[in-house]
Amino acid sequence: QVQFVESGGGLVQPGGSLVLSCTTSGSVFTIRAMAWYRQAPGKQRDLVARVFRWGTTDYADSVKGRFTVSRDNAKNTVYLQMNSLKPEDTAVYYCNADPPVLVWGQGTQVTVSS
Repeated sequence: QVQFVESGGGLVQPGGSLVLSCTTSGSVFTIRAMAWYRQAPGKQRDLVARVFRWGTTDYADSVKGRFTVSRDNAKNTVYLQMNSLKPEDTAVYYCNADPPVLVWGQGTQVTVSS
């Protein structure tokens, strides 16, 4: 069964940085693009960044130039380096395939506040 385990969230001041990690089962990781999504309270879950198997990346306009997504195929792990964080980045962050499979992990909370 597919599983996603996200980690690395926390409380950070505006302008700070965090690195999120997500480990998943190999079957999903090897056949799909992987992506990070986020969901703020009262809002829908949106795609933030994605990385294809061959390394090409794509970002939502709101995070371009601040976030970097990468993957380690040997470890079935995808990362999200987040710099210059803003209060509006506050959300629960999830990883999944792109397009997503039905199963979601618990996510990791990112709170940007002074």
